[in-house]
This record gives sequence, structure tokens and C-alpha cells, in this order.
Amino acid sequence: MRENVPPPNHLPPLTLSGWRSLQDRPDHLHAALAATLDLVHASAAAGIWISLCPRAAWVAQLDLLAERLDAGADLSERRRRWPLLGVPFGIKDNIDVAGVPTTAACPAFRRLPTEHASAVQRLLDAGALWVGKTNLDQFATGLVGTRSPYGRPASVVDPMRISGGSSSGSAVAVAQGQVPFALATDTAGSGRVPAGFNGLVGLKPTPGRVGNGGVLPACRTLDCVAVLAHTVADAAQVLALIEGPDPRDAYSDFQPGAARLPTSLRIGVPQRPDLDDAIGYTGAWAGAQARLSALGHRRVEVDMAPLAAVAALLYDGPWVAERHAVVRELLARQPLAFDATVRRVIERALTLSATDAFEGLYRLQALKAVAAELWQGVDLLMLPTAPTHPTFAEVDADPIGVNTRLGTYTNFVNLLGWCALALPAGTTGAGLPFGVTFVAPGGLDAALARVGLAWCGEAEPDPQDWPASASPPHPADAIAARIGLPLAEAHRPGVRRYFDLAAGMADLVMGLPLAIGDEPAETFVPIGPVSMVSGEDR
Repeated sequence: MRENVPPPNHLPPLTLSGWRSLQDRPDHLHAALAATLDLVHASAAAGIWISLCPRAAWVAQLDLLAERLDAGADLSERRRRWPLLGVPFGIKDNIDVAGVPTTAACPAFRRLPTEHASAVQRLLDAGALWVGKTNLDQFATGLVGTRSPYGRPASVVDPMRISGGSSSGSAVAVAQGQVPFALATDTAGSGRVPAGFNGLVGLKPTPGRVGNGGVLPACRTLDCVAVLAHTVADAAQVLALIEGPDPRDAYSDFQPGAARLPTSLRIGVPQRPDLDDAIGYTGAWAGAQARLSALGHRRVEVDMAPLAAVAALLYDGPWVAERHAVVRELLARQPLAFDATVRRVIERALTLSATDAFEGLYRLQALKAVAAELWQGVDLLMLPTAPTHPTFAEVDADPIGVNTRLGTYTNFVNLLGWCALALPAGTTGAGLPFGVTFVAPGGLDAALARVGLAWCGEAEPDPQDWPASASPPHPADAIAARIGLPLAEAHRPGVRRYFDLAAGMADLVMGLPLAIGDEPAETFVPIGPVSMVSGEDR
């Protein structure tokens, strides 16, 4: 990895900490931003970007950056107010930027939004600078990164192999070091698969944790704004900045869970993983499992059949109709404006009925109950991010079949409301990146990211840079739940106050001398119940 602090006219930093280190050297910061633009413009023909920040908008961003740098605040205060001050980033072109066309990789669909997407606005408020809109599988329909009229970016390690999708441009822009992070979306694995194919971290939050205001839907009930970055710490900090309730999104559902998991975990792994041995994925998976054991975790084999049944619902069930709902007018008016494979996928919705929709919902609800039982025996899942890394020729020969296989370990996660973190896991003998994905129940995003830190050997960052987590329950609540005591909400504050008062009095009593001249008791050792039977009778 490159040095994080470049001298002027050298390559820009790869990480957020590297960019932050430039904030007290405006000359270095501006040189790094200029180098970023040089890299972006030099890749114009590589199919990475659909549109770049207009010159006037870029100048306005630089002017605002200068104002903030000259605001008079010391470094710590500036860091608190604008944690991403001067950091450039990319935006997938199904996420709105005010005044810039959103195409979703379909020129005929092009729309001009008047306000930023919620996630984009929060990043700009944090001081970040947007560089451009990245390429994608059209309408975010695909895991391959080849379904776009704007080009087909390749994996950064092999020009014959796909980048993965649908967040193809976002992944390649980050992997090439053009930007330290990029926003993606993930409905069926669109942030995780390209992360795996390009040696990146792909953070897919719990559905609803990040608001989708200003995001063009693929499947509105399932879509997640995802983050692609080089480190877990960077991805987690971006999540911490963009998460939260979003009044523009009816499906916003911000419910943070626990902050941490036990040090030693029960990790579920597939009983019979589907992996491409010809490109070295079987051996790489064995290495990942050994690494898991070395970290002190216990592997537990799990039956993937219930999860595969959930995954099948995404395209074989009625959820494909959500994609049709977004583009129905354009599809009826200009069917040839669509990528042929994307059109074939979406037109399947025309064969579905309302009855099919409800039957799919019933089926999913039943499968959710089965899938939830997994968490009785494991704390997390560790899965291969993808079973293979196809070439462009393989995708061209069977575009739907190859895409379906790529979703083996990703398609079910959002349907079940879970969170996931795709991580690098070394390389194969052929030099291809191999990735694994950790999956957790919904809400455990902060705890899952800490598992990712350990996997990648990263230090834990400042708490202010970490996603939110739920506060531990009050002891009174925990005791009431433990003994099965109903506790009405109206009574809960009073019970908590009495508990705190009693606990305080107990602490006071424990500090009193037992008798004149005695030292205060330092510990209290319970002796158990007193026997009601005399010594002579026992």
C-alpha cells in the first residue's frame, strides 16, 4: 500500500487517515486533490465513470473547503465539525447529486434531481468532496458489471475478468486508488461481489439503517446504500456519518444493536460450499477457515438450503416486480433503450400476479422463521463472497446463469433483514483476489465491523468514527426480563430510579466500617441462605 502522506504531485492517499493528515498542510491537500482529478480523467475510457463533477461545481467545493480550512478552529475542533474535510469520493450513478443527471446506466432514463440524496448530503456536510458518478449494471440489475452502455470495467487484477457489479465503477475507482471510498448500492450483493473481485472492503448495512432518500430504487423494500473502501475502519466511519433516520425514505428503520460480540465466536460456514476449484477458490477458502480458527473462533457447519430457498425468491419470486415498478413507463415506451439482459430480467414481472406477490410474501415469512433458527447455534456466518470469478467471455456466453451463480452467498441477506461485511481473504494461486463475507442479524453492524477489524488486523479507531450501537439495558429492565416480570412503560422510569437509589445505598453501606476501628469492607462475599436447622439436628 502506498504511503498515506504524499508529497505534492504524487499519488493521493488510499485511506481516510491519510487524507486527514493533510488537513494542516493545505498545499499538500490541494496537490492530492489535483492528483485525484488527474487519475479520474486519465481513466475516462475505462468505463469507470459515467459523469464527472462539473468544473463550476468543483470550484465551488474547493471554495467551501478553503473557507472551512480558514475557519479558525484548531485541528481537533475542525476534525469534530468536518470529519471528512477535503476527502474525495465517488457516487454510484443511481444515487442523486443535485443538478447532475442520474442515469442508472440508461441514457433514456436520465433525470435531473434538484437535491442531493440523503447519504450524499451527509457526506458533504462532513466536508467530503464528490468527484463523479460511477458506472453500474443498468438499473443496478446484475452482479457482473457488464450491463452498461458506458463500458465494462475489468477487475483491477485481470483485464480478462469482470469487475463484479452492479457497483462496478465504484469498486474499480476505489481499487485503483482514484478515491479512498465510494458509495454503492446493494440489493442482492452489488456492493459485496465487486469488493471481493477487487480486494476491497464492502460494507452492506442492515436494511433501513441508511436512508434511501434520493436513491433510484432497484427493489425499494430491499435496497441498501453500501460503502466500498480499502479498510474496515474507513468503511465503518463512512457508515457512521450516513446512517440514521431519513424522513425522505418510508423504509428508513434505524435500530442499532449491540456494540460488541464475544471475543470467541461460533462462526457458521457452509457444509458443502460451491467453489470454483479451477481458479483456486477451494484452496483459498481452506486458508480462510484456518485463519478463522487462528483468531480463536469455532467453526460450525450449517445447512445452506434454507438460505438458498430465500435467495431464489429474489429473481424467481415476485420481488422482480419491484424493478418493473421503477421503469414500467420507459419499458413500455422504449424497450430497446434497455440492456437486453436487463430487459429480459425485468420483463419477467409481466408474468406475475398479485396472487404471486402474496404467495411470495407468505413463503418468505415461513423461511424467515427457519433462517432465524440458525442464530441459535452460531453467532455469525462466514461465507465465500462469490463461488467463482468469471471472465467476460463466460458472462457473454451465459449472462443470466453466471449472474445467478454469483449470488449464491449474497441474494438472501437483504430479504432476511441481515447485515454483511465483505472482506479480503488473500489471493489464489493464480493471483486472483479471494474474499469472504461475514453476515450477522440485523442491527449488529457496529459489532460486525469490529469482527472485521480483527480479521484485517486493524486497530480500533476513535469511538466518534464508529457506527452507533444500542445502549446496554438498564439493570432493572434486565432483571425484570430475567424473572419474567411485566414492566409497564409508565412504571419503568420509577422502577429504574428506585433501583439506582437502592444500588447507591448498597454501595454506601458496603463502605461503612463493620465496627469501631474496622476497615471498610472492600468486597462482599455472599454466603447463601441460612439453614433453619440447628447443628444438633443436622
